[in-house]
Amino acid sequence: MATLAHPRPLTHPRRSTGTGRRLPALRHLGPNWYASVMGTAIIANAGAGLPYHFPGLRVFAEVMWVLSAVALATVLTARTGHWLHHRDQARAHLLDPAVAPFYGCLAMALLAVGGGTLTVGKDLIGEGAAVAADAVLFTAGTVTGLLAAVAVPYLMVVRHKVEAGSASPVWLLPLVAPMVSAALGPLLIPHLPAGQPREAMLLACYAMFGISLLATLLMLPLIFGRLIVGGPLPLALTPTLFLVLGPLGQSTSAVNQLADQAATSIGAPYAAGLGAFAVVYGVPVMGFALLWTALAVALVVRAARQGMGFAMTWWAFTFPVGTCVTGFEGLARHTGLVALQWLALALYAALVAAWLAAAAHTVRGLVSGKLLAAPR
Repeated sequence: MATLAHPRPLTHPRRSTGTGRRLPALRHLGPNWYASVMGTAIIANAGAGLPYHFPGLRVFAEVMWVLSAVALATVLTARTGHWLHHRDQARAHLLDPAVAPFYGCLAMALLAVGGGTLTVGKDLIGEGAAVAADAVLFTAGTVTGLLAAVAVPYLMVVRHKVEAGSASPVWLLPLVAPMVSAALGPLLIPHLPAGQPREAMLLACYAMFGISLLATLLMLPLIFGRLIVGGPLPLALTPTLFLVLGPLGQSTSAVNQLADQAATSIGAPYAAGLGAFAVVYGVPVMGFALLWTALAVALVVRAARQGMGFAMTWWAFTFPVGTCVTGFEGLARHTGLVALQWLALALYAALVAAWLAAAAHTVRGLVSGKLLAAPR
């Protein structure tokens, strides 16, 4: 199975069209690189919602948002070059069941940077520009995410040769993208005209919540069954266990964000019911997220003792954990429980530490050229 660091190479390199000689550094740059954009953006988004305000926290969030926007522009440009000059390899990625799911990361990168633009970037570029930018990024990310949620499973059914027992947490990536839209769409609701537009946006976000949730519930048993029957994942793929936290934390963030906007978007008795649903749904889901975190940490520690080195899979330590931070932030907002506030703060500290580790190794790998080299 290919890894985040090195997507599977083309099976028949001699059939290349010859475009591989142009911009050779981009040939092996896969869609997995959008994970670094997601992991950077969630630092800003989660930091903006923390219940505790420390000196310099807002400035730190703004710096991370700027960095995420620059990273998004850079990776988008590089991936465009990849498609223009290495179409054979790009098509091979789409036909590889280990790489194709990462196209969901493109949608989530667009959405995460867009959400950060409205929550953090507005202090730097103005609210009007932030709303316009988020509207564009949200629309592009939502359309891309919905396409990926259909196209990738379709390819897995009709084109990919998926081996028995090869289920991976990576398969969740295209299915989680609509949930990110459901969680970040509510940010735009106050900027829509009152009445039908707000209600339509609210219900559309709930529809995407349902799309992602039900698809995730179909996939999770396959992933857990793979672990029980097949044993631990390969060392380089062990960090992807944290991807399971994505739909858990993001769905909790979504129902809490939507509940915040329900009172001005939909009439009684639904508004009150949606507020109650946010807590009734979020508490048990985040309880399971803590259980899965403990299991994933134990397996990562085991892998580290067996010699797990750095791979781009380390970015799985960032965005999924960040969604749990925003999930606990939402629950703390609606319950007022101090314990949930402290959980959000503790996870945010772990998130920042994970980002520092992943970012430092990624920069080192780029400078040395290892991360863009052909896979062995």
